Amino acid sequence: MAISAAIYGSSGPTLTPAERAFFRETRPFGLILFARNIVDPQQVRALCAEMREAAGHDAPILIDQEGGRVQRLRPPHWAAHPPGRAYANPALTRAQQCEAARLGARLIAHELREVGIDVDCLPCLDIPVPGAHDVIGDRAYGEDAQSVIDLGREAAYGLIEGGVLPVIKHIPGHGRAGIDSHLALPVVETAHATLEDTDFLPFKALRDMPMAMTAHVVYTALDAGACATLSRRIISDIIRGEIGFEGLLMSDDVGMQALAGDFADRARGLFAAGCDLALHCSGAMNEMQAIAAETPALAGKSLNRAEAALAMRKAPQPGFDPVDARAKRDALLAVRG
Repeated sequence: MAISAAIYGSSGPTLTPAERAFFRETRPFGLILFARNIVDPQQVRALCAEMREAAGHDAPILIDQEGGRVQRLRPPHWAAHPPGRAYANPALTRAQQCEAARLGARLIAHELREVGIDVDCLPCLDIPVPGAHDVIGDRAYGEDAQSVIDLGREAAYGLIEGGVLPVIKHIPGHGRAGIDSHLALPVVETAHATLEDTDFLPFKALRDMPMAMTAHVVYTALDAGACATLSRRIISDIIRGEIGFEGLLMSDDVGMQALAGDFADRARGLFAAGCDLALHCSGAMNEMQAIAAETPALAGKSLNRAEAALAMRKAPQPGFDPVDARAKRDALLAVRG
């Protein structure tokens, strides 16, 4: 049976019989973990194995482990990691900032791989602007394109070195959103030329990354009638065209309130627009069933992109010392001018 073009969540620390049966029937491309799925390392390791067994293949297991306020694995079993903005320490040279960002992501990858997680929804390449909603805020590596490019690339490399695939987000840019897309649909009225000269630049610079996540944001200069996730024009002309991203493109969570309509409508819309994968996070069975009914098998260009992305999933580079890496990173972040 073919693998379906979806990534699903589950409801708790173990799979229910209904979830196990659903994943066996639908064979999703991947699965994603949230705080409700996390107890301790032994339990997470067992859940990842259970998910893969149910999906019937070596499915990638995703998580949002950025550091700061977006961190699903937390103390006491895992370290508290700083948010992206911490690496833009103005007392450091750019080379030192990049070293710290790479070490930070490598430490995250080390913790993830130890429990069976091999995809992290990081780095956040959005550039927040004054007056925007704080949903991005200190998750960003800076407030200018070059800082986000430099530190975001080092974070991506740190993950890859640790055997974890990065997901660049939220393409083509969430930094100007005036409201939180988890709660409502943001509308950005910035001119196309300005977006091209600022917001698009980090995604263009990191267009060689294996995976990306869309933004549930309307850009009136690009497509006034649909957010990026549901816009064929934005995905074709901007994400695949101007930005030049050729990797595997997943939607942001289709359960977010930025999207309207029932879940079947949302799934149809994102695939019609050109997304390769539907991401659904809540674990709500009725919603997953509605999405599954409208989700195609991975095929054609989407299958090729998925295979190319997973081909980058390698064993961690040997010789990594997490104690030494943490000491180096923390020493850099402690520097004050």
